[in-house]
Amino acid sequence: MSILVERKTVISDCMSCVWDCGIKVTLEDGKMVKVEGLPEHPVSKGYICPRGEYLPEFVYSPDRIKYPMRRVGNTWQRVSWEEALDYAADELAKIRDKYGAKALAIFCGSMGVENIEVAGFAQRFKSAYGTPNLLSVENICYRARIMARQMTFGRYPMDYPAEAHCIVLWGHNPDGSKGMLAEDIRKKAENRVLDLITIDPKRTELAELGLHLAIRPGTDGALGLAMLNVIINEGLYDKEFVENYCIGFEELKEHVQQYTPEWAAEITWLSASDIKSVARIYAQSKPACIVQGINTLDQHVNGLQLSRLLNILQIVTGNIDKPGTWVTIPYLRMTDLRLPMDEVPIGADQYPLFYSFWGRKSPYGIATLFPQAALESKPYPVRGAIVAAANPVVSFPEANKFIEAFKSMDFMMSIDLFMTETAELGNLFLPACTFMEKDALSYVYGVVHGEPFASYHRKVIEPLGESKPDWWIWTQLARRLGHGDLFPWNSDEEVMDTLLEPSGITEQLKEAEIGMYFAEQDYYAYKNKKIGTPSGKIEIYSKTLEDAGYDPLPKYYEPAQSPVSTPELAKEFPLILISGARRQSFTHTQMRHVPQLRAQEPEPFAEMHPSTASRYGVKDGERIRLSTRNGSIKMRVKEEPRLMPGIVSVPHGWSSANVNMLTDMETRDPITGYPDFKSLLCKIEAI
Repeated sequence: MSILVERKTVISDCMSCVWDCGIKVTLEDGKMVKVEGLPEHPVSKGYICPRGEYLPEFVYSPDRIKYPMRRVGNTWQRVSWEEALDYAADELAKIRDKYGAKALAIFCGSMGVENIEVAGFAQRFKSAYGTPNLLSVENICYRARIMARQMTFGRYPMDYPAEAHCIVLWGHNPDGSKGMLAEDIRKKAENRVLDLITIDPKRTELAELGLHLAIRPGTDGALGLAMLNVIINEGLYDKEFVENYCIGFEELKEHVQQYTPEWAAEITWLSASDIKSVARIYAQSKPACIVQGINTLDQHVNGLQLSRLLNILQIVTGNIDKPGTWVTIPYLRMTDLRLPMDEVPIGADQYPLFYSFWGRKSPYGIATLFPQAALESKPYPVRGAIVAAANPVVSFPEANKFIEAFKSMDFMMSIDLFMTETAELGNLFLPACTFMEKDALSYVYGVVHGEPFASYHRKVIEPLGESKPDWWIWTQLARRLGHGDLFPWNSDEEVMDTLLEPSGITEQLKEAEIGMYFAEQDYYAYKNKKIGTPSGKIEIYSKTLEDAGYDPLPKYYEPAQSPVSTPELAKEFPLILISGARRQSFTHTQMRHVPQLRAQEPEPFAEMHPSTASRYGVKDGERIRLSTRNGSIKMRVKEEPRLMPGIVSVPHGWSSANVNMLTDMETRDPITGYPDFKSLLCKIEAI
């Protein structure tokens, strides 16, 4: 007798990383069995990466925690939601009563910050509780470039390379992190309608399609300034644009005279002729678009100014607010769930512009100061922590300090899917459901794709076990702490209706199966709208930075650790370490438990040129000890002839070889507080 299987196909989107690709999910008897790309999706156009393909294995992973868990001694024991929430509320109330509300720190990770429901409710809860200390990946990721563009343009224009005739991949390898862009670039290059420039210590596969500059890590500022020298001195800049819409060009013109291609060649390990060629190609191939790596430039001692430098390159060539350049994106109007807060978070006094400028306040504190507050009570004691969708002991620098800090807490809890390395240090684990198990809002297309597009993400399956949506967990905690009036929601739909109310498109979005464009691209915004800077012009020269005591124009600063700036340290640690190269199989610390993805990347490798390996007597596949002045880890060598000699490249996100045991927080960008991940000195030893 045959058994009938109920088969169903559901249109959805994958929220396992920021790109939110459209997907088609096949269900059998209500269970996900297959995930495919969605060709009719106007943004992702059928693209799907390995993480999307193996969503069923991720969602149904046997490692997933599906019930509340409380630590009793050295073991975890299952408890009911009532018991777990009562326990959490009691402990959080004790902290507030004993130390004051600001003694609680709330951590929000990458996929939390980019998920409006997770981020919005964490922000609302922290203010209801009374703490200003929402600490997130924004302190080490992406906000530096947002700040740089806002300070320069008064808004956040997004790289939009679809119609570009020249694309500069500056520290960016789309094959590892944005596959749909990589596919578009290949098609354009094959049709010979694109000048492609890659600036990277590694000759990536895409680099084979154009001009590649193998730059010394940390010297991007020297290259950018020398390019401006060529563009300005050879008259390749857009005179009408800079005269009519910008301030500070004359100061810039004088400023870059010192930064010649010959000067930059000695610093960057590039040739002066290549620097001149790149500047000319970029300035004369219109339209042109620099696509900046997610963190390759931000995570430096001069990170914000490096982002400003890319802004200025786009400005002087007139590549702003035109198809194929950087474009102002209309954003979806949504309800702001934040509540008023008078207290400022830790770090606001040390890094005031990160927290606020022009009256624009960030909800985030400086997360890298958390260990100091926890272990030294500076500027005051932090004794409790809630970690939501984050794994900071693997993803933040100087990991040992974060481990010590979390161990020292009076109370710590995690809201997550898996028992992460950070969650293991806590007292309570509350199981969140995945994005496939709840309604949600997909709205980040403007921030990451430059597309005014959104979709109403519908629940595909019921939550597994007793896992719950994040909004529900925050709401239940708030109600137990006496803040129920501020958390009235009782369903996914109520939450989404509240978020979408200002948009005016709630019903249309619900009816649009794939999603919808809610506005048209805002081209030539500098002509049609008031520029939102204090001067009313695009600010090449930043009075905001100058008034705060920082350089109003980007200058070149040698990396804090290098053969030039620290020659004595370089004698002991002669190689340059870069960390964080993206892999399509994983999102930061996530998904390594999925067998099919782990088979693609079974372990972390230290990539180095064969000549570098040979110099230290090691071969491909052999184990080494990789050390910096901060610590050491063990891993295998992967010989990579496409990487510059003298460089070691290590992926992030692996607890088994945590590169953040090697990083430190001694060197920070003075404006943003970002630590330096990308140009440390290291050494290798054969084991």
